[in-house]
Amino acid sequence: MNKGFFPKLAANNIRKNSKTYIPYLLTCIMTVAVFYIVKSLSLNPGLEKMVGAQTLMYTMSMGSWVTALFAFIFLFYTNSFLIKRRKREFGVFNILGMEKRHLAQTMAWESLYVTLIGLVGGLILGIALDKVMFLVITKAIGGEIALGFFVSGKAIETTVVFFIIVFFLIFLNTARQIHVANPIELLKEGHAGEKEPKTKWLMALLGLACVGVGYYLALTVENPLTSLLVFFVAVVLVIIGTYMLFTAGSIALLKLLRKNKKYYYKTKHFTSISGMIYRMKQNAVGLANICVLSTMVLVMISSTSSMMLGMEDILHTRYPNDFVIYSDEGTRERSEKTFADIRALQAEMDLNVTDEIQYTYLAFSSVEDGDTFQVTRSGSLMVMDSITNLIFVPLSDYNAIMGTNDILEEGEILLYSNRKDFDYPVLKVFDKEYAVKKKLDKFLGNGVIAANAANSQFIVVRDMKEMKDLYKKQKEALTDIANKFRYYYGFDTDAGEEEQSRFYTAMMDLLTENGFLGSAESRFDARTSFIGLYGGLFFLGIFLGVLFIMATVLIIYYKQISEGYDDKERFEIMQKVGMSHQEVKASIRSQVLTVFFLPLIAAGMHVAAAFPMISRILALFNLMNTSLYIACTGVCFLVFATMYVLIYTLTAKTYYKIVSR
Repeated sequence: MNKGFFPKLAANNIRKNSKTYIPYLLTCIMTVAVFYIVKSLSLNPGLEKMVGAQTLMYTMSMGSWVTALFAFIFLFYTNSFLIKRRKREFGVFNILGMEKRHLAQTMAWESLYVTLIGLVGGLILGIALDKVMFLVITKAIGGEIALGFFVSGKAIETTVVFFIIVFFLIFLNTARQIHVANPIELLKEGHAGEKEPKTKWLMALLGLACVGVGYYLALTVENPLTSLLVFFVAVVLVIIGTYMLFTAGSIALLKLLRKNKKYYYKTKHFTSISGMIYRMKQNAVGLANICVLSTMVLVMISSTSSMMLGMEDILHTRYPNDFVIYSDEGTRERSEKTFADIRALQAEMDLNVTDEIQYTYLAFSSVEDGDTFQVTRSGSLMVMDSITNLIFVPLSDYNAIMGTNDILEEGEILLYSNRKDFDYPVLKVFDKEYAVKKKLDKFLGNGVIAANAANSQFIVVRDMKEMKDLYKKQKEALTDIANKFRYYYGFDTDAGEEEQSRFYTAMMDLLTENGFLGSAESRFDARTSFIGLYGGLFFLGIFLGVLFIMATVLIIYYKQISEGYDDKERFEIMQKVGMSHQEVKASIRSQVLTVFFLPLIAAGMHVAAAFPMISRILALFNLMNTSLYIACTGVCFLVFATMYVLIYTLTAKTYYKIVSR
């Protein structure tokens, strides 16, 4: 054959199959561009000058790995739609005398064209948008906008190598499919799904069980730390259950609708239900993919946006004062000397203190069992959900800080629960019982306790004598791992950022010189890493959310194109026997309303079920503002649902054009 035959044939094939190839090429270009942008951002030297630089760069680096994994899976998936439409064409070529090695050569040239177009177009688009994305992330975290244009050679090299490997593996997979199939199978591929599938009740029930167990875990786990561990199990179960339900449950649903004579024997329902039953087996995976991707988009964007919007609340929960010193000096007198030195430094540096608090506390872990808290050295993952921090504070310190005049009799306590409520009238620890005189609505700030993932019970006891008795008993129970009394000193100031920064540096130098035992924190100093972390997560959440939306759009488009070609012959026959164009449109609308919106409804159910678990996971990041997360989730769902309807409207027109020709 002429040396230029296969390159020309490959180019001609791409041109003839433009309806399926153009979206695929756009997919490749966008995926390459997205990967380059995330990789380039992780290497951008401009990030090093921003607040929270290390956290931000690490987040972007992790994002590039997530994008790479997504690109690998998604390009294979979208290519499968393309090859499915082409297999009948390959069968014709094979019957007309073209050998399988010739088909492989043709596909090799097509793959080469796709690789070149995808890489060149993707890199040009990625380089063009890279600066825009850098400006977006700079704006998101409140950094200074740097001049200049950065092009990462390493990011280009990584992108080229990675996608050459991906496209080569896709070609090998296509060549394998052509090699193992005979010409008759290739010709029949276009009519796959003509045999009515059986209702797989066992699979449907297993899918329902998987989703049910996943929902149960999400709704019942209360401990935030356990929520993080159980989250991945619940996600896997729900994903598996979703695929099973869409594969088997959708067929069962359609057959139940067919049995409903009043619903089924209508023109618009009859053709849509009968057609979908025969091909639902092959389309169910696409619907499940849309559902899973939709859920990921909603969860990712709603959680990261709520963390970004609630960052100030998170920061104030973790750092209740502008400056905090946790003293482990062992005695109150030595701690008081340290606090006095800091007050002297405040006066020396003319730092205006607007508010300050100081108190003694004793904290240790326990295992909650009803109204009893067991303090023991042994621990197990089996009781992780019951681990609770007990924090004891003397009444005198509590009254002084809160400005109250509460009185406690012997054996009485005041109680505040930060995450999980304590619903018993009596609290038992060691060999003592404490009557809960009053439950508190707020408590003394303590960032170290707030940062702890476990539930915490803040307990106000009568006096220091009671505190010392509790210390003695936990010392006996925990021996060498027992905690000592800690002394908290926190204060606020109306000083500016630069003045706070200078004071924090001077304070840390003073504590180091004095050989201070303990730790010190500054809200302003911590803000930089918080902005880097939450700003990076927000940007990455939005970025990956857009990527998943793009994937959803393309899957829906390919699904409509694929179904259009599958239904074309059927609708042609129906129109020949009298079905009008209006009835064809009505049938299409019925088909969409019956199945197409199931992924969106299921995604909404998944997000609603996951809400309690995700809100508890967000509590690990000190986001206690549940109403903010509810609002973000609701807005995200409404926006996504609007986009979903718009996507359907656009793709349904393409579907109608195919079937009505």
